[in-house]
Amino acid sequence: MPTTPSSASDSDASTDTAPDGATAQAAAPVAPSTPADPAPTKPFPYRTTILGLVGSLMILLGGLGAAGILVHDPILGNGPLSWLRYGHGQMLATGVLYLGFGFVVWAWVRMGRYVLAGDVDTRSVLIAAGCWIAPLIIAPPVFTRDVFSYLGQGTLPLYGYDPYEVGPIVLDLPAVVQNVHEFWQTTPAPYGPMFILVAKAVAWISGSNMILGVILMRLAMSTGIVLVLISLPGLVRHLGGKLSVATWLAIASPMTVVHLIGGPHNDSLMLGFLAAGTLLVLNRHHVLGIALVTAAMGVKPTAALALPFLIWVWAGHLKSTQWRNFARAMVLGVSTFVVTFGAITLVAGVNLGWLPALRAPAMIVNWLSLPTAVGEFFYWLTDFVVDVDKTPFIVVTRIIGALLFFYIAIRQWWAARHGGVEAVRRMTLVLFAIAVLSPATLPWYLTWGLVIAAAMPWQPRQLVYVVTGSVFLVLVYSPAGEDLLYNWPFIISAIGVSLLAGQSLRKADPLRLFSVGKQPSPSP
Repeated sequence: MPTTPSSASDSDASTDTAPDGATAQAAAPVAPSTPADPAPTKPFPYRTTILGLVGSLMILLGGLGAAGILVHDPILGNGPLSWLRYGHGQMLATGVLYLGFGFVVWAWVRMGRYVLAGDVDTRSVLIAAGCWIAPLIIAPPVFTRDVFSYLGQGTLPLYGYDPYEVGPIVLDLPAVVQNVHEFWQTTPAPYGPMFILVAKAVAWISGSNMILGVILMRLAMSTGIVLVLISLPGLVRHLGGKLSVATWLAIASPMTVVHLIGGPHNDSLMLGFLAAGTLLVLNRHHVLGIALVTAAMGVKPTAALALPFLIWVWAGHLKSTQWRNFARAMVLGVSTFVVTFGAITLVAGVNLGWLPALRAPAMIVNWLSLPTAVGEFFYWLTDFVVDVDKTPFIVVTRIIGALLFFYIAIRQWWAARHGGVEAVRRMTLVLFAIAVLSPATLPWYLTWGLVIAAAMPWQPRQLVYVVTGSVFLVLVYSPAGEDLLYNWPFIISAIGVSLLAGQSLRKADPLRLFSVGKQPSPSP
């Protein structure tokens, strides 16, 4: 968990420790601040912002040939840009996209150094993040093809099908079905009724126009990022962090810019409802807060884990004995949940079929899931001696992982019984735990806990780990959305690049490629 920091400083040379074009200043401690920064009097980091913007534009251009493009694309199919889809053209597009991603990461890390040194304010971070996000609104899906599944699942109820019973394969709409990943073509939707309602609305507007559908879905999911942005000042006030750091982590991160926006993924909508609902409960608007977190669960069921912790927060605001407070908050909270979720389900026109559909993600096997990784490791050791099936190893370790998660969740929930911000901190820990201990873990799952944790105090060395992990969790999938986790030469390279990015947060030139003489050490 983040802890209260001591102080932060780059080890950059003087021209790197201050914003672009500004005079260098001594690094300031990263201490908790009020939710709003002082009036913007600090120089704006123009070069860093432009660097990230160029990177996003390169992702947009490279994505035309290397990202999750349409099977039959009206722009690339037989037009003058069709060469980008094949052979050397696709290789060039891939190189441009990866180079653009490198520029985005470089800009984000530079901005992080300025934030830690106190040389830029929240406004500068927001403007920069907006510039980096804007080109990706109209880009092809990058590092995933999930958005095509969303459009297929939203189209199903328009034609009278239950998205919790069948996959998009039943649709007689080749333009929709052929772009859905083959895994999801026959798989029912594992999402809640709130998301089905949104996807249905987008599919109704876009029809079979998949390019329009991707853009509209991206805009719909981006409302979650807007909610996070609106909620951050209040969350920072309660949780004791620093708004510029929280904004840099939650809004400007490659996990948000590339995965949540560039993807796009419906996790962003869930996180928006979750952040706003958590803040409302902390602000004693309990019923509305629980209703919004229920809406988050209506997007992805994971958000339900937050509700028991928010009940403790609600109980802590009441003025009676602890257990009477808890009983009252529980009754009111459950009533709010039932009414809200029932209304969403009724409006969406679906049933509770999403519960059995939750089995679908478990069919994904990759080592980002800690239990799956352990199972694969023991299978690999055993397979040296005797030829065996992998499945029993995976099943056993996943069961152990589930038991471990329930132990962590129950223990953290009980420890949160005094309510307040401590309950929210423990809720965040459980959201991280479910992300890594689930039977299947996808890179963007790690944003579940990060968005709330961003509002807590952070030490610079902790942020080094966040930067390293954020870069790695983008690189483990190809620009077209295929799993690269078992391409070991690539993964080793990705680990090296990620470590370099993390170290660059504290040191402008960690490889000392451009240093003359001894590089100054970071301040404590």
